Amino acid sequence: MRNAVLLCFLILIPCSLRAQDKKPDWKALYGLRSGEKIELVETGMKKHVGTFSTVTDEAIQLREGSNDIGIPKENVARVTVLDKSHRLRNAFIFGAAGAGTGAGIGAVSTRCSNSTDSFCGLGRSIAVGFGGLVGLAGGAGVGAAVPSHPTIYRVEPAKSNTPH
Repeated sequence: MRNAVLLCFLILIPCSLRAQDKKPDWKALYGLRSGEKIELVETGMKKHVGTFSTVTDEAIQLREGSNDIGIPKENVARVTVLDKSHRLRNAFIFGAAGAGTGAGIGAVSTRCSNSTDSFCGLGRSIAVGFGGLVGLAGGAGVGAAVPSHPTIYRVEPAKSNTPH
């Protein structure tokens, strides 16, 4: 049974990664408001961080420091909105979920064969506490690592013509 569940997870993880939402639509940039803080990465991997000014069908314009920069559409690889980060919130949410999961695993993993054993309750509570603590730390770490800035536009990677 464990092997079947593990196999199911191993099959579903790559499927869910491929199902991530891609943003190849330039028109999504028209939803940005002037003055919003953005990060723009060019196709040559040069990064610009500044405030959004305007967008047209041909280019995007932003203010980086005291300079106004216009970048043609064909040179834009990715545009990300840099609103306030939600890493702390994510760490709390994932930490709570991890603590609950860890405590549940700790409770299930300890078995008492004799109900008159006085150390049975103590052993189980230690396992639940330890499992909850490990789950809390792991969940908080994952939550803090989850990217929290939404990517508005990402260019499709170039398809190669060479067969694999």
